Amino acid sequence: MTILDVRPDLDTNIAAAEIAADIYAAGGITVHKHGQHIGAVIDGVALSGDISDETAYAIQYALAAHRVIFFRGQHHLTDEIQYAFGGRFGSQTTTHPTLRSDDNKTLVLEGAASSWHTDVTFIDRIPKASILRAVTVPPYGGATTWASTIAAYDQLPAPLKALVENLWAVHSNAYDYTEVLSARQGNPNLAGKGQNYVNEFTRTVFETEHPVVRIHPETGEKSLLLGHFVKEFIGLKPAESAALFQLLQNRVTKLENTTRWAWQLGDVAIWDNRSTQHYGISDYGDSPRKIHRTTLAGDVPVNVNGESSRIRTGDASHFSVIDQPARLPGFAAN
Repeated sequence: MTILDVRPDLDTNIAAAEIAADIYAAGGITVHKHGQHIGAVIDGVALSGDISDETAYAIQYALAAHRVIFFRGQHHLTDEIQYAFGGRFGSQTTTHPTLRSDDNKTLVLEGAASSWHTDVTFIDRIPKASILRAVTVPPYGGATTWASTIAAYDQLPAPLKALVENLWAVHSNAYDYTEVLSARQGNPNLAGKGQNYVNEFTRTVFETEHPVVRIHPETGEKSLLLGHFVKEFIGLKPAESAALFQLLQNRVTKLENTTRWAWQLGDVAIWDNRSTQHYGISDYGDSPRKIHRTTLAGDVPVNVNGESSRIRTGDASHFSVIDQPARLPGFAAN
């Protein structure tokens, strides 16, 4: 039972705020907005696999509400503790559908992914969230920026909403790697590794048809599902796909829809991969930058008509299970 059940006369926004406040208080956390449409800083918790159910639920709720959340001062974390912490929010994935790691759990990111994207959209079961921990931070630069794909959809004019709600896109890991290679060649610590990275990333080709507008499974909100893995829009010519893609991406990455995080040692970021895109900024010269990532299994996207994404090629069952999320209280779309 929520406050909406007890007081159906309450304004929806007031009721949602009261629900969130009660959940955060029960979990012992405080939540401070970091941007109007996206981002919040969480205080009052040391992250681990031993946090209480109330705290885990409060963090899950804050993530759904704010899209990306940040924690400072988590210096005690190791790969093992980070992985166990991720398990409080669902099933962890293996490292990646194609990339390898020593423990098959943690993806070590050197350099920055300097292209706007939602992670791993080329498979059917797109991850629901990722947890990033700063391990090596450059003396300047190297921030990460996130954008709200829900805010981008909400701000579309009605004719564009009607168009994209009935549109499907093909996503593939065999995409244009020019930006990735360019960023890596600019850093002596990564130069020469770029083509090896591309070869490993595409050693198995995946292609999946996703709706351009998906329904967030926990909040019921509509979100634009795009990013650099989009190959084409089904039914459109290449030039039409390119023009429409850029128009929609510009809506997503509008600065007012973004939040930027300058990393410090001990920082942790968790983002909702179902409602965001992100971009790692390669502005730190030849300094090392290392971030460790744990990823959580997601569901298969569903469009406004209840239709699910469709696999063209590639089996991602070795990467993750398919999550079965439940709706959260207090969101207007529910």
